[in-house]
Amino acid sequence: MEELFYRFNPWWEGEFPFEFIQRKRYLERMEQYRLSRDIVVLTGLRRIGKTTLLKLFIELLIKKYGIDSGNIFYISLDYYGLEKYSILEIVDNYRKILKIPFSQKVFLFLDEVAYKKDFSRQLKNIFDMSNAKIYISSSSSSVLRDEKALLTGREKIIEVLPLDFKEFLEFRKLKIKKDSAYLIDRYFEDYMKIGGLPEFVLTEDIEYIKQLIDDVLYKDIIAYHNIRGKEPIREFFYLLMERAGKQVSLNKIANILKIGVDTVKRYLEYFRESYLIYTVDRCGKLNEKLRAPKKVYAGDVGMKNALTGFRDKGAIFENLVFYKIKDKNPCYLYKNKVEIDFMTEKGDLIEVKFNAEMNAKQKKLFELTQAVRKIEINDVRSFLNFNL
Repeated sequence: MEELFYRFNPWWEGEFPFEFIQRKRYLERMEQYRLSRDIVVLTGLRRIGKTTLLKLFIELLIKKYGIDSGNIFYISLDYYGLEKYSILEIVDNYRKILKIPFSQKVFLFLDEVAYKKDFSRQLKNIFDMSNAKIYISSSSSSVLRDEKALLTGREKIIEVLPLDFKEFLEFRKLKIKKDSAYLIDRYFEDYMKIGGLPEFVLTEDIEYIKQLIDDVLYKDIIAYHNIRGKEPIREFFYLLMERAGKQVSLNKIANILKIGVDTVKRYLEYFRESYLIYTVDRCGKLNEKLRAPKKVYAGDVGMKNALTGFRDKGAIFENLVFYKIKDKNPCYLYKNKVEIDFMTEKGDLIEVKFNAEMNAKQKKLFELTQAVRKIEINDVRSFLNFNL
């Protein structure tokens, strides 16, 4: 175990054998919680950049804040060979190997923590009994559910989303000068096509993104939940990508796949847990939300395009707007068969079109609906200037 720990923690011997592109908006939030007691949780889709952020933050602790490198421990809990060890045993072994007293403060970075059974109870024990600042990551939203509320009030959650357009340009090493502003539309179309998975943005290797989809479907869903029939899962995900940005009827999906509605609901939840999709409820009272179809958005538009091809730019554009307002808890408005894309919890009404305008019925509903603000996003520039 000692050799393995040193491999995972090269900074113990003064080495930083990695060069990563900064994602400042997330690092700043991690830094904001540095002095708090809270457990900091990074969550999001597989390969969205959570591990990279943990390592960038480790480098920041050492170089900016002068934290002794031996007091920083990183481990990937999905690593083969660690299955038989609990989190508590791994952390205890770390202290023993580096001869760190129990009273001395350490920084623990526990990657893919949901791979460990009963992880929330173990984290609570470390939180309560040990002098440790804990950062964890998970590619499953199960870490957020915490059904026994063991970590409630003890955690700060940071969801890592696909690269935004500014980050996309940084990863591609592109700078748009004022005399070349006309290139924005061209680069934005590349962004709509490629999406925001960091490795895919750098390589555009279509096999990489297809393998990622398979990894999540087969490892995180089929194997984890012990599902026997593999094809319905893949076909269901493909159907959702085809319908991204639209209302989805679970009854219709069940009929197409020839499986039960309850099975469809369960699979949909698995996709949500793995961040392959997001869903948005219809605006209205609780019973309306529960009964009405949900709108579905892709966890990454590049992933959607890899399966369905680069078409329906309006749906892709709307998907990118959704990322911008996801933390505002939006719902969609639907009255008399007319839909407005989003209403945020604070009352901002938003309609999204890609190089198009609302039809007469939409415009009427948009004008008649009471809202704090009414916002139309209908081209690249309105997208880039839009912030809530």
